[in-house]
Parts: sequence; C-alpha cells; structure tokens
Amino acid sequence: MDRRRVVITGLGAITPVGLTAPESWQAVKDGVCGVAPITQFDTEGMKVSLAAEVKGFVPEDHLGKPEAKRMGRFTQFAVVCAREAMADSGLVTEDEDLDRCGVIISSGIGGLSITEAEHDRGLARGWDRVSPFYIPTAISNMAAGQVAIDTGFRGMCTCPVTACAGGTNAVGDAFHYVRDGYADVMLCGGTEAAVTPLAIGGFTSMKALSQATDPARASIPFDAERTGFVLGEGAGVLVLEELEHALKRGAHIYAEIVGYGVTCDAYHMTAPRPDGSGGAKAMAMAIADAGIAAEEVDYINAHGTSTHLNDAGETAAVKTVFGDHARKLAMSSTKSMTGHMLGAAGAVEAIFTAMTLKDGYLPATIHYSVPDPECDLDVVPNVGRSADVRYALSNSLGFGGHNGSVLLKKWEA
Repeated sequence: MDRRRVVITGLGAITPVGLTAPESWQAVKDGVCGVAPITQFDTEGMKVSLAAEVKGFVPEDHLGKPEAKRMGRFTQFAVVCAREAMADSGLVTEDEDLDRCGVIISSGIGGLSITEAEHDRGLARGWDRVSPFYIPTAISNMAAGQVAIDTGFRGMCTCPVTACAGGTNAVGDAFHYVRDGYADVMLCGGTEAAVTPLAIGGFTSMKALSQATDPARASIPFDAERTGFVLGEGAGVLVLEELEHALKRGAHIYAEIVGYGVTCDAYHMTAPRPDGSGGAKAMAMAIADAGIAAEEVDYINAHGTSTHLNDAGETAAVKTVFGDHARKLAMSSTKSMTGHMLGAAGAVEAIFTAMTLKDGYLPATIHYSVPDPECDLDVVPNVGRSADVRYALSNSLGFGGHNGSVLLKKWEA
C-alpha cells in the first residue's frame, strides 16, 4: 500500500510556561521553570505542595461565559488550543471535506475536579441533585467531542485513555490515519487538568510525586537526587495534514511525521520493566516504520519524569536501541520545566520536538545538578543549545505499561 506523507501545519498549546504554542516554546528555550506552589486549593497538611499549574488562563477571554461554564477545565484547554492550531494552520473549514477531517485528543483523567465537586454536592444535597452537566462535562472523551463540535469535523473522533502515553498515542494514531488514507486532516493531541486534592493525594500515597519544597529541586529528570514527578496541567493540539493537501493550499509546514511505535510492557500496573525493553521496542518500531537507520536520530525528547524507575529504564532502553550511537545523540526532558501533564504530555512534547527540528535548538533538562551513573547520556544539562537536528523522537511511557514513540523529521521542501 502506498504510504502518504504527513506533515504538521498548525500548533496550539497551553502549558505551565505559556498560554500559546510560541510562548511555551520560547519559555522552554529560555529554560523557564513552571513549577510553583499550588494555588488551586489549600495544601495545608499535605505532603506535596508544588505543581506545574497553568498560570493566568481566563476561560472567558477565549470562550463565551455559557460555553465556558459547560466545559471542564481540561475541555476548555483543548478547545482553545484547537482554535489556536487551526488559526495557525490557515485551514478554512468551508473549503474542506469535513468527513475527511477528524479529531483524536487524549485525556488521562478527564474532569476529576468536576467529579470531586459533584460528589461533595451529592453528599450535601442528595444524589438526585447532582448537576445534569456532571457526566457530559467530566467524561474524558468530551474534550475531543467538543473540539469536533467546534470545528465541524465529522471524521473519526476518539480519545486514547492510556495514562501518560495518551498524547503520543493521539499524535501517532492520527499520523497513521492520515498516512493510510482514511483522512486528509486530523486535529490531535492531549489535555489534562488534574491538579486537584484527590489526584495529588492519590499520587502522593503511591509515592509517585516529589515532596520537595524547592521548585528548583522538584522536577529533576536524570538527576541522582530525583524523588518523583511534579504534576502538571495543560494541553497541546497539532494539525496533521497529508502533504499534497498541505502543499496545494500553500500551508506553512513545521515538520514531517515519519514513524510511530506503540507497545505494552505487560508487566506491572505502574512500574515499567526495569530493562526498558517495552520502551525500546516502541522506539525501534517507530524507526522501522520510517525506514531509517537508528544512527540517523539526533535527538530524543524523553519521557523523563524524574522518577527513579522511569529515567533509569528509559536510559537503558535508549542504549538498547542505539548502541554506541546513544552516546552521540542528545536526550533531554522538558518535564523539568512543565512538570508531567499526564495525558497532555506527549502532545506538548511532540510540539516541542517539532520546534526543535524547525529551529535547530535542543531544549535543556534544567536544574540538573547531581549526575546519576544509571542516566549517563547527554541530557543537555541546564542550558539548551543550537544543533543541526534532522530526525527526532518523542517518547511517552504510561501507567499500565503503555509505551509510545513518534519520530519526526525536519521539513525539507
């Protein structure tokens, strides 16, 4: 079967370091840290007091009041990002066959804050007094559904719920869907807004979160003193388009997507296989999907969560796939700046990877201080740098053993 080429023509992002894709990318280039004390609820008496919250987002600046009121925060993020990505792409919906345009937007948890609030309301007033909007605003797929409604896209609309791998699955699945001829345009990405007492408490009790009180020593991927991840929130949405479709309308192209790999560890509810073999297979699969040699990959945007098991396992996986070349490529974690945005992480990191290719700039792993012998690759410590990057991978590894990797190529007309 002929494989069609797929390019990225639009970007939208809301992150802990910026309210648009350009603002977020510039902050990443500048090494801005989005980790700070939690403001969305009182953390008195809790072990964790830091998160990477989105700052300064006012829904009514982007959505009408009735519209905003009937969307959870995670859905608001997704709709606003999708609008940014569509505007950036220059796509005119009236000119498109909307049956050939689809949406894949992940969310790992959906409207958890809504569930918490409505549970309290039910306890206080009776369960039949729960809001009629509870279910349609809280379910994880509603961000994808609302984006489809907003754009009028009538093709496939779905929501991968694969924990921390969901954003990458959304991008990779959309890539294959366009490449294999089922659609011409896909809006894809991920969104999350889970900085809530229940989420922080749940992740804390399973010892997944950093309990650091200094933002500069909380999200520290690959550092020997790492103690857990920092919960983040936000969204990233990309417009993927079949190449000829994009060229015909004179679209601006950020990068090309050329490979996708997805596997499962089938090992443990939360822990990755210690040898990183599941992640290694996903990376190898993405490289094989693109038909290139592993030695052609210049950079990896790592999953890099700042947990001991993830960072060590991912490093081992990279060594398995790349052999001696692992010492020559760069692998950094932008989660050092954004925290871990769960179902949105892979999408935002795909955006950063596309911009790495476009600008020829490697983002740093900031606040790196104490080297770890288990994580001994070039993690671009503390300061980003210019580099000629032609191929770059973006990795995501999720609870449940989900592994996803997308391979991007610098756009060469």
